[in-house]
Amino acid sequence: MPVRTRVAVIGAGPAGLLLSHLLGRHGIESVVVDSRSREEIETTIRAGILEQGTVEILSETGASDRVLTAGRKHEGMELRFDGEGHRIDFAATVGRAVWLYPQHEVLKDLVAARLAAGQDLRFGVTAERVEDAETNRPRVVARDAEGGAVEIEADVVVGADGSRSVAREAVTGTYGGYFREYPFAWFGILCEAPPSAEELIYSNSPDGFALISQRGPGVQRMYFQCDPTTDPGAYGEERLWEILRSRVPGITLNEGRVFQRDVLRFRSFVAHEMRRGRVVLVGDAAHTVPPTGAKGMNLAVADVVVLTEALRALLLDGDESLFDAFPDTARKLIWKAQHFSWWMTSMLHLQPGAGDFDRMRQIGELRSVVESEAGRAYLAEGYTGRPLG
Repeated sequence: MPVRTRVAVIGAGPAGLLLSHLLGRHGIESVVVDSRSREEIETTIRAGILEQGTVEILSETGASDRVLTAGRKHEGMELRFDGEGHRIDFAATVGRAVWLYPQHEVLKDLVAARLAAGQDLRFGVTAERVEDAETNRPRVVARDAEGGAVEIEADVVVGADGSRSVAREAVTGTYGGYFREYPFAWFGILCEAPPSAEELIYSNSPDGFALISQRGPGVQRMYFQCDPTTDPGAYGEERLWEILRSRVPGITLNEGRVFQRDVLRFRSFVAHEMRRGRVVLVGDAAHTVPPTGAKGMNLAVADVVVLTEALRALLLDGDESLFDAFPDTARKLIWKAQHFSWWMTSMLHLQPGAGDFDRMRQIGELRSVVESEAGRAYLAEGYTGRPLG
């Protein structure tokens, strides 16, 4: 027999879990399924720069207390170019901040909060397809970890199942979207060493981009621009440190054992459609952005905040207007985030084939930002995010 619920959510990532949490506050039941185990969800290390609006949603709704106690508040960042650092003061320019709090920690908090509230959260259940999207009873057809059939019938199905979304196929087809692939990637490392700086450093150098970040008092996360085809095992540790040092001249890096390395490709995607009938997409199922502007998880949270109000009106009041308007409302936020991510990426990275003119124009753009109150405010507002809700 099919499981019956108000909202079926595919994907127990930040978007899916937060949506179920916010719906639960309105008394709207949901079932959340994910092909991964709880351990995999909670232990896969991912970056996490949280906008102030995201932190407020997590803390004020009871989704996370640790975000304020374990998260590291940053009221600024440093842009480096021409061997000099320039601090962008978020607090002074826009009165906002960001928090360094990795995504897997957010997921731990959300999983714990949902299970404590009695959420029907099913790990190891793989959604295979979504059917009857155009009806008032869309269905998720899935398999459990033992291969048994699972069917969930709902008033609304929400695809929060990432960039390889099954739900997306029901809405817009596998490749139905605007797509851009960038000609470079990030080589990322985790190392055992205390932070090299109190705040994040975004560095534009003649050799390419670098980001100096942190994961805690004894772990650093660092990235440098590389070719997308680079093998993560291509460099020895000393060579990795040589590259990083060359990308941040004037900064003394705290070096330590590198215990994780990966290559992160840069892609932008926005689905042509975010809704078909009673099936709707949020988060990476609907859009992806380059990591430079730290918009990924924050944009997913914005989707969820807008969708929660639309579902509340639809399911509790019978008012379809906000649900009908959801794609257009969300797209305005999505394309702003896409532009900001593209802007930071193009301003900070070395473009393949770029000549001297391109290099000097890029430096001129960076100076226009750091030497202008309006320029600093634009960067600060885009990075820390606008208020949600």
